[in-house]
Amino acid sequence: MLDDRKITTHNPQDAFQRLLTIMDDLRAGCPWDMKQTHESLRHLTIEEVYELADAILDKDMEEVKKELGDIMLHLVFYAKIASETNDFTITDVLNGICDKIISRHPHIYGDVTVQDEAEVKRNWEQLKLKEGNKSVLEGVPVSLPALVKASRIQEKARGVGFDWEEKHQVWEKVEEEMAEFRAEFNEDKPIDKEKAEAEFGDLLFSLINYARFLDINAEDALEKTNKKFIKRFQYLESKARENGQNLKDMSLAEMDVYWNEAKKL
Repeated sequence: MLDDRKITTHNPQDAFQRLLTIMDDLRAGCPWDMKQTHESLRHLTIEEVYELADAILDKDMEEVKKELGDIMLHLVFYAKIASETNDFTITDVLNGICDKIISRHPHIYGDVTVQDEAEVKRNWEQLKLKEGNKSVLEGVPVSLPALVKASRIQEKARGVGFDWEEKHQVWEKVEEEMAEFRAEFNEDKPIDKEKAEAEFGDLLFSLINYARFLDINAEDALEKTNKKFIKRFQYLESKARENGQNLKDMSLAEMDVYWNEAKKL
């Protein structure tokens, strides 16, 4: 019977059932899998999602496929644990998401007409309020990283019409926040770190907002810059080692030589 688990299938339904059956085997016979709980899996799931995000930014489709598999395993794992306590099953999960998607797409499964993507988003937020949400911002997870959370907050607010009309208005807000941040470093007064931090937060929030108006994903943009910096800095380290140099003993001008080489590459 175990051999059946090893047979690759090209039918989506059979492939999903194969994963469910394997999950049953692991939960019944593997000491590690038997010990896991929703809480113990949580941080591992977060790690898997970040690995998927890395693969997407790297445009590595083979890795994207693998990471999707890892996340799919986690989803099945959570449902399996819940089924053992009679809280819900994987069938409940799948039916739940299908029912939600159908109810939130009346322009597909009903008689509602929409003109564009923006109207779809507005309808989505209004439907969520009808489902019992007291605020459009309730759907923004508390534990999201701050930069991603800022983008989601702005998108949610836009969904109900709370937004700037023109992008030049947003840029004016960026300039206003920049001026307020710079004012905190006036030589005639001591720096109020708490106030400066607040102004810096306002500046970041306004920049993220402007990026949204330009259809730039702020999180992706920053992560690509992170990757670029890492690549260039590691080139700098590598060249220094090749020449028997130690970074801490080098001047900034000496390091800039390698840095500029990296930029050309």
